[in-house]
Formats: sequence, structure tokens, C-alpha cells
Amino acid sequence: MTRILQSAVCLASLAASSALAQSRPEDTEVWSPKPAIVTPASAAGGAPSDAIVLFDGGSLEQWVSSQDKSPAAWTVVDGVITVDKSKGNIETRRAFQDYQLHLEWRIPADIDGTGQGRGNSGVFLASTGPRDAGYEVQILDSFGNETYVNGQAGSVYKQHAPLVNASRKPGEWQTYDIVWRAPRFTAAGTLASPATVTVLHNGVLVQDNAVLAGETVYIGKPSYKAHGPAPIKLQAHGDPSKPIGFRNIWVRELPPRP
Repeated sequence: MTRILQSAVCLASLAASSALAQSRPEDTEVWSPKPAIVTPASAAGGAPSDAIVLFDGGSLEQWVSSQDKSPAAWTVVDGVITVDKSKGNIETRRAFQDYQLHLEWRIPADIDGTGQGRGNSGVFLASTGPRDAGYEVQILDSFGNETYVNGQAGSVYKQHAPLVNASRKPGEWQTYDIVWRAPRFTAAGTLASPATVTVLHNGVLVQDNAVLAGETVYIGKPSYKAHGPAPIKLQAHGDPSKPIGFRNIWVRELPPRP
């Protein structure tokens, strides 16, 4: 038997011995560390046990004006926040980094206007300034309403069009379930890793771990500036159509990716 053949036989024997040594199902079972227990809500869309409830139909105590940090002054009636366009954007009192966000929004049944002037708002996943600075997932009536695709509902505004249009008609409640991974920066302020976002619109995947090129801008190319944890912001867009409503907003903070 040649040396090459002898070596091949030895290797085959070793492989067979290794396979026999790991032939039990227990060899591939992992028992610790155990995942933390999170109790899901009793109803679909409800806040799980580890969530921070940002709005449950009561007050806006978790929210402030983005402009001057005074108490948020949008209207709350019958468990629904209605945007007050004269009062500007509102944002959370707390700052967040990586998280899972649930929010529900509704375009008025009697909405008017066209294109970007029809039920326009947005959720900024990290607010980096008082007006529209940050990273926006667009809210808009996109049920039969034509506009540029990277500006319709479910888009990362001016960066990523949604994979599909999952919009419901005006007057019906819609949901966003969002996983946000904030950008990271070096001590010198340069970008270490970009932001990513996954969005489900009405339970349908519309952004799949999309990588952001920077903060949202209306004109020009997006870019990053260094920042840390930041509030979540809701937009009071200046379009002339009737204001939209929000309800059932909660967030779960997530640990950084390994």
C-alpha cells in the first residue's frame, strides 16, 4: 500500500472515529445560557412584558416638543394622538440606540390632496435635531396615491423604496414593526458601522435589513454625522391635507449585535 493510500485510509478512519464519538443527539444540544423570559401581550400588537410603552391611549407624558423640549402639545382624544401641524414635531423624552418599535397610524378616511401632499408624516428612528434631522421611515397615504417610490409609505425616505406596497385604504389602522440598529462612530467621530433597518408594514416585510447611507435629506445625498443614543420622533409635516392619527406605540431596547 502506498504512503498516499495509507494516509487516506488513516484520515478516513479518524473521520469515522470522530463521527462515532459525536453520534449522540446530546452532543449538539446547548442548555445555557438560557434566554430571558419575555411574556408576550395577550392581544396581537400589544406591548410585551419588557417593552417601554410610549403611548397607550392616555397622556403624552413620554413625549416632548422637538423644538424646545416642552411638553408635547398634540391632541389626544379617545385614545388617539392627532398630529397638530401648528405645534411641530414631537419626540420621546428618552433616547434609544438599538430597538424594536411598534406603532399604529391612520390616514383620515376623508383625506384629500395628492402625492406627497396626502397624509404625509414620518417616524424618525433617531432624531438628531429639532426639525427633520434624523433617519425617517415615511408615512403617507400610498393606497392608490402616486408619488416617487422612495417617498411612499414604507420607504426609508429618499434612500430605499419599500419592497412592496402593503398600504391599507384611508380610514383603516396600519402598523409598523421596526428593528433599528443605530450607526456606530469611532472616538474620532468617523463612521464605524452604518445604520440598518428592517420594517414590516401591516405584517408585510418592506425593508429587509436595509443599510442607510446617512441621515434623511430632502435635497442632495445623505451623509452621517457622529451621534449617540437619540429620541424617536414623529413628524408634523407641513402638507395641507388633514392630520393623521397614532396609537399603541411601544419600544423594546435591544443589546448591540455581538
